[in-house]
Amino acid sequence: MKSNSYLLFVKAFGSPIRLKILEQLKNSPKSVMQICSSLGFEQSKVSHNLRCLIDCGFVKNRRDGKKRIYSLNKETVVPLFKIIDKHISKNKEHLIECGVISE
Repeated sequence: MKSNSYLLFVKAFGSPIRLKILEQLKNSPKSVMQICSSLGFEQSKVSHNLRCLIDCGFVKNRRDGKKRIYSLNKETVVPLFKIIDKHISKNKEHLIECGVISE
């Protein structure tokens, strides 16, 4: 059933910490330590959530010496963020009214 797939997608995407990680990666690729430093979370928490984002295909990683560099999936997630941003800008008042976002 597609609704189950949509629910899994939104659940993976909708975790507050995972969303913060994705927002960090929107700006540029980063190592786990850079993400930890920016967000103030412990490495284990960030690493655990990065694993989920990788498994779900939201994030890619590559080796750079001893560290891994994480980036958004350019094929699907970057365009998705653009669509979300466009939707929010067009529907901000309605999203505020229904309590989805605050001013």
